[in-house]
Amino acid sequence: MGRDRRGVSAIEFALIFPALILLYVGTVEIGNALTVYRRTAQVAATAADLTAQVRAVTKDDIEDIQAAASSILNPYSTEPLKIVLSSVVADDENNGKVDWSCASKGGARANNSSYNVPAGLTEPDSSVIVAEIKYTFTPLLGLTTIFSPGSFDMTRTFYTRPRRSMKVTKTDNGC
Repeated sequence: MGRDRRGVSAIEFALIFPALILLYVGTVEIGNALTVYRRTAQVAATAADLTAQVRAVTKDDIEDIQAAASSILNPYSTEPLKIVLSSVVADDENNGKVDWSCASKGGARANNSSYNVPAGLTEPDSSVIVAEIKYTFTPLLGLTTIFSPGSFDMTRTFYTRPRRSMKVTKTDNGC
């Protein structure tokens, strides 16, 4: 019986199978995370770009822009997505202040609060539209063991200058 080799393949497969499944699941999860990360960058760019194309926005315009931008994430869930759109205006000394800000979920930036824009994006008396995206990614299988970090935040920020005026104004008080 010691020389019988008929079951060796089955035993080897049984030993390797868990590692193969773990490798497959890990590859799928990393692929999903990379896809969502790339799409969050596109959401930020789209939201800022759509806002920068107009001279003035209202609460309804902001909601439409956020809805259009979040549709980029399909087929992934948009529930953990937060979009904050802000207009940052530089004063005479090129110090940025938030003119208006609206968030899809949670709190927006406070009006007249200071905002440090990266160097070279603004000049004195100019403005920039800032889109800040936060997406809480949860792995598809929800594995929260030593093999998966559980959920984690993906954040992206995109800056663009208004195209039709020196700044995009907000014509109503709601957000």
